[in-house]
Amino acid sequence: HQPMYLLLRVLSMLDMSYVTTTVPQMLVHLVSRKKTISYFGCVTQMFTFLVLGITEGWLFSVMAYDRYVAICHPLRYKVIMSPWLCGAMVVFCGLWGVSCSLVYVVFTMRLPYCGPNEINHFFCEVPAVLKLTCADTSLNDRVDFILGFILLLVPLSFILASYIRIFATILTTPSTQGRLKAFSTCTSHITVVTMFCGPAMFMYMNPGADASPERDKKLALFYNVISAFLNPIVYRIKT
Repeated sequence: HQPMYLLLRVLSMLDMSYVTTTVPQMLVHLVSRKKTISYFGCVTQMFTFLVLGITEGWLFSVMAYDRYVAICHPLRYKVIMSPWLCGAMVVFCGLWGVSCSLVYVVFTMRLPYCGPNEINHFFCEVPAVLKLTCADTSLNDRVDFILGFILLLVPLSFILASYIRIFATILTTPSTQGRLKAFSTCTSHITVVTMFCGPAMFMYMNPGADASPERDKKLALFYNVISAFLNPIVYRIKT
């Protein structure tokens, strides 16, 4: 159980940091007449939000691998999922998040912004900020799509491959109780992955011209606030 709880601790810290990046300022703006953010503050919020979000997305694929090893190779679980490997995978997720976030922020903030600088969103998110530019954003749309493919579809492919092997193993388990027990260890992970990756993929892999600000705000609210709110409830019930 130790590797799983290490990953859950990391997920908890990411969720708390993720929400803290955006929600306090959103709450202040709801009750304040002055709804402004500095240029530096906007860049910092965008970068921090992306780092935490990308890290969390890839952490879900690490958690899927953890479930795969636990169910398909239970006798070798502690050997394969060593503290060193768990730590290395978590560090990789963090470094990958920092690297890709830098690309997002640099490509977004290099564009000229002619005003009015009013972001139709409750925080500085890339699609909302790009709508303020007075330059061609076709290159940014291509970069966003490619990064969205790498950052969302690749880890989802890892997760899908892990669960195909898991379900194949579960189906060969002779006892019904054993099958239910094995499947129940995966339901919490499947639930949180769906809540987080579904809205994020729909938002970041959509061309900028087709994006609706109101729809984007609802999607961002769901995978930023509601998903983080439900994660501890889902994992507490199942764990």
